[in-house]
Amino acid sequence: MIKLLHVDDEADILELTKLSLELSDDFDVVSCSSGKDALLAIEQFIPDVFLLDVMMPGWTGPETLEKLWAIPSLKDVPAIFMTARVSSGSCAELLATGAKEIIAKPFDPMTLGAQIKSAMIK
Repeated sequence: MIKLLHVDDEADILELTKLSLELSDDFDVVSCSSGKDALLAIEQFIPDVFLLDVMMPGWTGPETLEKLWAIPSLKDVPAIFMTARVSSGSCAELLATGAKEIIAKPFDPMTLGAQIKSAMIK
């Protein structure tokens, strides 16, 4: 079972992602609506992968990732960003943070799990 921490400020995206990933029984998903919530969640849940929205109020996805990776036990957890902005420049900037993959919004719920698994082995 892959433990995934998903951070997105849109409740619909959180719900759709959780439903699509947990249908396969391959994922255990903890959903957070902000970077600050994610920092609280990791006190109880150590993920195998981060799935982070890029544009959020408060901390952005990259800012949240920086704070998560600053915790020694999480520094090697792979990260994937989800964003509607998928220009080559935007993607290059996100990949430069150390993220494994960029998933475009809107995403395909039927292939999301496979995309995440593929990114984790990069």
